[in-house]
Amino acid sequence: MEVSAFNHILLLLGVAILMVALFHYIKLPQILAYLVTGILIGPYGLGWLSNTEEIRFLAEFGLVFLLFSIGLEFSLPRLVAMRRLVIGLGGAQVLITGTLFAVILWLLGLQVEAAILIGGVLSLSSTALVMKLLPEQLEQNSRHGRTAFGVLLFQDLIVVPLMILIPAMAGTSEQSVTVLLGLTLIKSVVVLAAIMLAGRWLLRPLFHQVAATRSREVFMMTVLFIVLGASWLSHIAGLSLALGAFFAGMMLGETEFRHQVEGDILPFRDVLMGLFFVSIGMFLDLNILIAYWQWLLLAVAGLVLFKSFVIALLARVFGFETGVALRTGLVLAQGGEFGFALMIEAQKYQILDKDVSQVVLAAIVVSMLIAPFLIRHNGRIVKASVPGYVKKRSSNLETIRAESGYHQGHVIICGYGRSGQNLAWMMEQEGISNLALDLDPVRVRDARDAGKAVVFGDATQRDVLVAAGLDNARALTISFNNVPSAMRILANTRTSCPDLPIIVRTVDDTDMEKLYAAGATEVVPESLEGSLMIGGYILQVLGAPMRDIINQIRLARSDRYRLLRGFFHGQDMDNVTDPLAYQMRLHSVILPENATSINKTLAGLNLEAFNVHVTAIRRGGIRGPQPSPDTRLAAGDVLVLYGNQESLEQAETFLMKG
Repeated sequence: MEVSAFNHILLLLGVAILMVALFHYIKLPQILAYLVTGILIGPYGLGWLSNTEEIRFLAEFGLVFLLFSIGLEFSLPRLVAMRRLVIGLGGAQVLITGTLFAVILWLLGLQVEAAILIGGVLSLSSTALVMKLLPEQLEQNSRHGRTAFGVLLFQDLIVVPLMILIPAMAGTSEQSVTVLLGLTLIKSVVVLAAIMLAGRWLLRPLFHQVAATRSREVFMMTVLFIVLGASWLSHIAGLSLALGAFFAGMMLGETEFRHQVEGDILPFRDVLMGLFFVSIGMFLDLNILIAYWQWLLLAVAGLVLFKSFVIALLARVFGFETGVALRTGLVLAQGGEFGFALMIEAQKYQILDKDVSQVVLAAIVVSMLIAPFLIRHNGRIVKASVPGYVKKRSSNLETIRAESGYHQGHVIICGYGRSGQNLAWMMEQEGISNLALDLDPVRVRDARDAGKAVVFGDATQRDVLVAAGLDNARALTISFNNVPSAMRILANTRTSCPDLPIIVRTVDDTDMEKLYAAGATEVVPESLEGSLMIGGYILQVLGAPMRDIINQIRLARSDRYRLLRGFFHGQDMDNVTDPLAYQMRLHSVILPENATSINKTLAGLNLEAFNVHVTAIRRGGIRGPQPSPDTRLAAGDVLVLYGNQESLEQAETFLMKG
């Protein structure tokens, strides 16, 4: 590798890390950080990277994995299940929005091919932004969230026909565009058939053999070979590399190895897609944008306002009320990353004028910078502009109040997934009244049809909890695993009912102290409860008295799982990506003969000052759990300490000093 190329890669990664950290701090999606990185260091910014061929190579390679990810996530059953939203509303949105944009651009003087292509580009929205921000706001299962997801699914699928259309538009022979398009479609079908047949007859046996080696490296290299091989086959047929990657994704997505492929390819995909967005930023010529700033502002305003209006109007036609329709339009008002992909292909085939492509690219980037504000505040914007939407929300609260009126001294269940339904069943067996709140409209409808006490409502909202009869409830349980949402529910509940019992479900003990501090009466970590149940069954099989088993389980629970919390970490810590995932842990310390802690009692050492607890002492091969504060330490004692990493280090230094 040339030194200059190495310097370029090092510079690109360094700036990208700084930008991603900055955008994470200001709570903006990292895709925008990559775009800004490209603008900053590219040939039209500071000029630190100016080799356009290197940039195009990065963009092409990133585009391959972008389309591969679409193919991998393609699901025909999901498409059929959501056909009204996906094919109906999504298809109408792309067709009408793209056509209207194309007509406007054609009237402004663009050629028909360029106008059609840009219309298709501007009809797409950002899946990456929407699917990141909506779950953070707990709106992925709301009506506008599910509607937006259906539209995005069709938009992702329509990228492939548009990819096929671009080479046909760029045809320079005497053949007509119609003939070229037909030939391109035929070649695409042949390539798809060849890849799918190869996948059916060769792929599964191949992956079974690869999986039998139990070598992650071999598996990963095989996946990369298939992706790049399918891209090469597509290129040989005169199609784009990215189209072959999409077909490879579809092929692998139909196998039982799909989830393993997703896990292994994720690091490559994320890095290369990041480089793809950096390359997009590098293509933006700031000089051209300054010269055409009026057109840029007009393009951004037209994209955001016109697109949100068309989507909202179509959603109304499909039967959604005005508030939900407008919220869907605001969520999908921006341009998308697949628009970049199409623009890169168009530039490769020289379909668009450079000035026009620069304005379109910049308009998409600016719209994506605006998008986080529109998505995060879509509810407030709609409430301020559509008075009837507030009435609709009030109507929903009335529905919840009406349902809660049948219950007195009931238990409120926040979340009606599998855990919530099991809780409701157990209470029904004991004749305990309960009312569940859930944000999945399909689940709520099906459960209500079955006669269950379930209503549609966001449990993180105080007025929803009050409408559910919070003041008259005997207890409240949070049955879903989402700590930020649980913290909001706890805060709202404790404001009105400081003494109400609240049971919270978590995956492990990472956030237990935080939840207790926020007001949880009990926190039930699944991993620790699972350990208790497995241990109880094993002891029962081995013939231990049932009384002893019950006492052990009761002891662990009564001490808020302190006996089970934390564990001895080995090499698995090297693979942990979340620094807080295993914050509390166990650690053993052997006391030397010259330690000043020898002959002192545990109470006298006051290790609690370091936020560390002694869970056991091993002396002479005998282990004594939960030692008394009066226990006096001796040389050679093994102390089992519980705390976080920093506290354990401080306590160990204190115990070992001579």
